[in-house]
Amino acid sequence: MAQITILGGCGAVGSIAVKALANNDEYSEIILADIDEEKAREIVSDIGSEKVRAMKVDVMDPKSLKKSFEGSNVILNCTGPFYKFVKPILKAVIESGINYLDICDDVDVTLEILEMDQEAKDAGITALIGMGNSPGITNLLAKFAADDMLDEIDAIDIYHAHGGEPTEGEGVIGHRFHCMSIDIPMFLDGKMTTVKFFEEDGIALQEDVDFHLLGDKIRVYPYPHPEQVTLPNYIKADRVTNKGTVLPDEYYELIKDICRLGMGDKEPIAVKECEISPYDFATAYIIKQREKILKETGFGSQRGCVKIVATGTKDGEYRQFVFQLASKSQALGEGTGIPAAIGAILMNRGKITEKGVLPPEGCVNPLDFIGMIQSVAKRDKDEDSFEVIIESIDKDGNVQRLSL
Repeated sequence: MAQITILGGCGAVGSIAVKALANNDEYSEIILADIDEEKAREIVSDIGSEKVRAMKVDVMDPKSLKKSFEGSNVILNCTGPFYKFVKPILKAVIESGINYLDICDDVDVTLEILEMDQEAKDAGITALIGMGNSPGITNLLAKFAADDMLDEIDAIDIYHAHGGEPTEGEGVIGHRFHCMSIDIPMFLDGKMTTVKFFEEDGIALQEDVDFHLLGDKIRVYPYPHPEQVTLPNYIKADRVTNKGTVLPDEYYELIKDICRLGMGDKEPIAVKECEISPYDFATAYIIKQREKILKETGFGSQRGCVKIVATGTKDGEYRQFVFQLASKSQALGEGTGIPAAIGAILMNRGKITEKGVLPPEGCVNPLDFIGMIQSVAKRDKDEDSFEVIIESIDKDGNVQRLSL
């Protein structure tokens, strides 16, 4: 019998992973570990499974953290923002000698934790990082295209858009500020370079993209996710890019404007007789305005889509494959939590055996992952909100389309 600890199990992503694993027979015990013990207990009660139990954990306290690991075969880390929490968590995991996976999508800290590879090997563990949506699904479908569908790869272009989640917390807003503020890696013309979100080189990479279920000509922006750093290590290509946005446009424009003004600064300033950081004010303001924007735009239910475009040659001729995974009832939580749950199942089944700190394309068989999507993401028979679209486009523009 196997046990898993899910750190950050109360969040939009972690809670989905908990529910997906509770509906699966792989783990006999699931520890929902979170700083918010009351909310954790509410989620456990809502799930109604005897194999799920709540535990309070402070991920910045190594003693509390390691206590939540006791008895577990696998640790799934869904605690963000990752640029703040992932390194101390992974350090504690390595010291505890337990297999690990996370959904880390911060590229700068990804580079740092990849440097912990030898430590993980010495501990005899697998640390699978970025096993979510983007990164995660994106890496594996790109690897699938390279291994099984194309002879040579010219470009891998990754796009993602989502919005309308029931709630967004400070960690999500902080992540967006972070993504807009740091140097953004892009693999262009066969080499790694960086662009800046608000400067000319970043603006030049903006693009209008059609997304299944979301709409056409949605503007996407350079995103500092890890795929464009890790994929070139496993797939020979001239270009690997990552671009995304948050819906509705009015909401993302608000975040962009506030970030551009420098309101992501965490240094407190005096305001009359109080001290408050621009960051704290900005996140509270954005969260408040979000509800107003969703209502005024009539956005409706949460939804999202990730799109991977692999371009290259097959039998000497141009060929492009387009993968889209879209939902009209779920967005960030489902799109990231389901892949994480699949990764945890594959890890416990012994399907992921490589030791060290590795991205999905470095240790997960894409076919193993693809074969589990429908069963883990299963829905009531009357629901059709989760769709997988695969398109093959030849040199003449002819399109063959498969819907799963």
